[in-house]
Amino acid sequence: MPVTSARRALGRYGEDLAARHLTTVGMRILDRNWRCQEGEVDIVAAEGDALVLCEVKARRAGSYEHPMAAVRPEKAARLLRLAERWLEAHGGPPPGGVRIDVIGVLLPSRGAPLLEHVRGVT
Repeated sequence: MPVTSARRALGRYGEDLAARHLTTVGMRILDRNWRCQEGEVDIVAAEGDALVLCEVKARRAGSYEHPMAAVRPEKAARLLRLAERWLEAHGGPPPGGVRIDVIGVLLPSRGAPLLEHVRGVT
């Protein structure tokens, strides 16, 4: 499915909300939209001495699947491979280990966005 400018803007808005949430809960953003040959990580953050890779899924309310349903086992496995690539490029694993989180952002037709943060999905 081609990425339209509206979908790109929605994704960027979701990532901005997710980054704000992560800093509010005490995480430090290390990288955004980090890319390598195998793909992209939306947000790389630190929580204490742990590295956290965050996949962000944003959806408008309606007939689409819930944002969290978009992260299937194949996607989670790809995120783990991307975590390995990020660590190779940035000096290896931190003492606190590595965690994969998913942040779902649902934008209702009215009212504030709904954000769900699931820690440690893999």
